[in-house]
Amino acid sequence: METIVAEKKNKQSTADFLPLEGTDYVEFYVGNAKQAAHFYKSAFGFQSLAYSGPETGVKNKVSYAVRQNKLTFVFTTALRSNNEIAEHVYNHGDGVKFLALRVNDATDAWHQTTKRGAKSFLEPEKLHDEHGEVVISGINTYGETVHLFIERKNYNGAFMPGFVEWKTGYNPPSTGLQYVDHCVGNVGWHQMNTWVKFYEDVMGFKNILSFDDEDISTEYSALMSKVMSNGNGYVKFPINEPAEGKHKSQVEEYLEFYDGEGVQHVALATNDIVETVNDLKSRGVEFLKIPSTYYDDLIERVGKIDEDVEPLKELGILVDRDNEGYLLQIFTKPVEDRPTLFFEIIQRKGAKSFGKGNFKALFEAIEREQELRGNL
Repeated sequence: METIVAEKKNKQSTADFLPLEGTDYVEFYVGNAKQAAHFYKSAFGFQSLAYSGPETGVKNKVSYAVRQNKLTFVFTTALRSNNEIAEHVYNHGDGVKFLALRVNDATDAWHQTTKRGAKSFLEPEKLHDEHGEVVISGINTYGETVHLFIERKNYNGAFMPGFVEWKTGYNPPSTGLQYVDHCVGNVGWHQMNTWVKFYEDVMGFKNILSFDDEDISTEYSALMSKVMSNGNGYVKFPINEPAEGKHKSQVEEYLEFYDGEGVQHVALATNDIVETVNDLKSRGVEFLKIPSTYYDDLIERVGKIDEDVEPLKELGILVDRDNEGYLLQIFTKPVEDRPTLFFEIIQRKGAKSFGKGNFKALFEAIEREQELRGNL
C-alpha cells in the first residue's frame, strides 16, 4: 500500500467541493462473518461476491462481500481478541462500521473534508492487484462510524484489492433490492445540531428536511430528526436525537443497547415493494405490525395510488405523499438480539420525503415492540 497525502489541485467546482457518486458499500463489524453473509443471502437475497482472510494474506480478520444489484454489504469479523474489531462487536453487537462513498478522487475528498475540520480515519492509500488500483481514504463521524471515500475508476476486479472472487453453489434469487436510499444515524442528547453542522461544513451537505418532537411523537415518546443530503441527492443521512417524553424513546433504547451513537437503520430501495416484501417474509424476515385501522382512510389521506390497498394492508406497508408524488415503506424488526439495527424497504413513486405522515403509526408499532422487551 502506498501512502499518497501530497496536496492535489482541487478539480471540483466551488458549488460542490465533495461530489459523491453514491454509496459504494456498507460494512458491518460482526461476531461471525460467515454466518452473517449466509443470513443476508438467505433472508435478503444477496449473492456471493468476494472474500478476504488468511487465504488471501489477511491474518487478523475475515471479510465476506455480498451484492444485489447496486447494493453491496461487507461483513467483517476478528480472528482473535484484543483488537479494534473484536472490541467494536463487544461494545455494540453487530453494527455498521463503514459507510463507504463512491468518489472520483479519494485523495481530494480526504483533503477537502479534513481541511474543513474532519478527523482523519485513513490517509489516502493506493491498493493494487492484478485487476488494477483502488484509492481509499476515510474520516470519522458520529460514534465509531466512519465514512470511507472509494475511488475505483481504475479497477475491474470483483470488489477490492485484498479480496478474491467468492464463488458458492448457494446463491438464492434476488428479492429485488436495488440500492441504498438513505442511512439513518442516532446521536446523543443535544447532539443532532452538532452533526448537522458537521455535514454542512465538512461535507457540503444541506439540511433538506427537519422534524421536531411534535412531528415525531406519540403519547409516550418522541425524537427529533434532520435529513442531510449531498448536492446531487445521491447520499442522504437523516440524523436522529432523543426528545423528552413520558417514556424511553426508540433512540434512547438504541443508544443504551448499542452503547453509544451509531447507524440505526439502512433504507433499501425496491421497484416493487409488494413483491419484495412478500419474498422477504417468505424467507423469514420479520416486519413491524401496523394496526389495520391505518388503512381505513388511506386513500382519503394520500390520494389515488397505483397499488391495491388490500395487499398493502396484509403486508403492513405504509404510504405517504408529498408535493412530488408518494412513497411506500415498511420497517423490519431489529435483525439481531440487541434492539438496535434494522432495515427499511422503500419504493418511491416520485416522493422525495421520508414518510412524515406515517411517523405516528410507525412509532406506535415500535413502542409495542419496546414494551414487549420491557424497555418502554
